[in-house]
Amino acid sequence: MVFNKRCFGVGTEDGSPGMDEKEHVDGLFTILKYLYVFAIADYLPWLEVFDLDRCKKILKNAIRCLKKYQDPEIDQRVEMWQQGTRKTKEDILDVLINLKDSKENHLLSLQELKAQITEIMLAIVDNPSNAVEWALAEMINQPDILDRACKELDQVVGRSRLVDESDLYRLNYIKACVKEAFRLHPIAPFNIPHVSIKETTVGGYFIPKNSHVLLSRRGLGRNPRIWEDPLVYNSERHIINKDLEVVLTDHDLQMISFSIGRRGCPTIVLGSTMTTILLARLIQGFSWSPPPNTLGKIDLVESQRDLLMNKPLIAYAIPQLEPHVYQKLMM
Repeated sequence: MVFNKRCFGVGTEDGSPGMDEKEHVDGLFTILKYLYVFAIADYLPWLEVFDLDRCKKILKNAIRCLKKYQDPEIDQRVEMWQQGTRKTKEDILDVLINLKDSKENHLLSLQELKAQITEIMLAIVDNPSNAVEWALAEMINQPDILDRACKELDQVVGRSRLVDESDLYRLNYIKACVKEAFRLHPIAPFNIPHVSIKETTVGGYFIPKNSHVLLSRRGLGRNPRIWEDPLVYNSERHIINKDLEVVLTDHDLQMISFSIGRRGCPTIVLGSTMTTILLARLIQGFSWSPPPNTLGKIDLVESQRDLLMNKPLIAYAIPQLEPHVYQKLMM
């Protein structure tokens, strides 16, 4: 989608990503992990040179890792467009390279292009994967929800082909499951900080000009004044009218999935589509159950360091589609 390739480096024999891709993804998650970390130099700038908590060193190494894999791809692609050996826009990188103003001047320099690609990679790697992992874990623990999702997929798509983007508008229950995961299990405790450009009052609270404003994703999504049984995963709460399509954003700020407003996430549609497709294909492609020796339940415990699952989801999956569907994926 970004680089028109499944992974960096050479994958394994079974088609899985190899060590190069793992190193790249680890670098992305390291940067995301330290996005909200407490660093004493943020409050005492003169201590920055000492890097007492090693945050600076860790982030530099992670950024170096991203550059190791991304920059050569970007440099090569830019050169291909300059030499005229590439003429068709096939991915996000091609689109960004060819952004021009009214005078046909490129809008992004090479340095800006690389920064934008890193921003996009950081934006798409965490939220969809976290929401799908939590949603699948919750649904395995509530077989009735999982069963209803499977029935919807059988009715809309069947088992002779994979669900695709054109099916999503008819998969209201699947989208409700995704939205409930965004509500109950946000990827981060807070939204990205914003600064108020003028004095204002919100909900009876006075916010002075130049204030740093943080919205609590967890606080909004688990607010008992808004949500009934807020700690219970219940996808039904998002299906208010069966004739209305479920959308993954909430303009009333009762929850935050991809942020909203003029400075909200610019890839809300893309992120929503990726998340829904990922969950739908996992549910459609396999019959899921807790692994043996787990007393029939997945351990739904948050990590003490962040809002991810304390332990990666491990579940028992049995293929349930026609064999030729899986064979096409491996081609």
